Amino acid sequence: MPDSLSAPSVPEGLSFSPVVTARLDDVAEWCRDRGQRLTETRRQILGLILSHDRPSGAYDLLGRLRPVHPNVAPPTVYRALDFLLEHGLIHRLERLSAFVACSHAVVCHHGCDHGEWGVHRAQFLICRECGRAWELEQETVAPALMTAARKVGFRAEAATVEIEGLCAACQKDGSIAAPTAGHG
Repeated sequence: MPDSLSAPSVPEGLSFSPVVTARLDDVAEWCRDRGQRLTETRRQILGLILSHDRPSGAYDLLGRLRPVHPNVAPPTVYRALDFLLEHGLIHRLERLSAFVACSHAVVCHHGCDHGEWGVHRAQFLICRECGRAWELEQETVAPALMTAARKVGFRAEAATVEIEGLCAACQKDGSIAAPTAGHG
């Protein structure tokens, strides 16, 4: 599998594209409206995540920050990621131990809506070959899971579904073998 956490092309000094910069400005405003701060470190980490077409691991982000901030340490990155997760601005993909921007938070300029269940809900398709991930908006999946959990007396705190497979582009590559039945 190719290195799914390879560094994207972000100009020196961590300047981002106009689209990413506008999204970061919107997120900063969203944070201010809620009495929170999108610190420069949080902004840079979110910008790196937004600028990458694949999920980013914490140490990948650390490595991409070091040219500009040579003394940055892992706890700094993890604290920023914790803030972004807590406010629904990013998701952690457990399967990859990596992070992606929440498509709802960034596009809609607000943190994820936890809905009537009070639970951060997300569904992802993860390509096992190229490492890309797509967030889905299947409104029936989370309520079905929450209902099933409540029926057995389970109080859910998060509902993230990760489906691994092959994206359309990778399926076109005939050299990729399909998983054996019952495996994968």
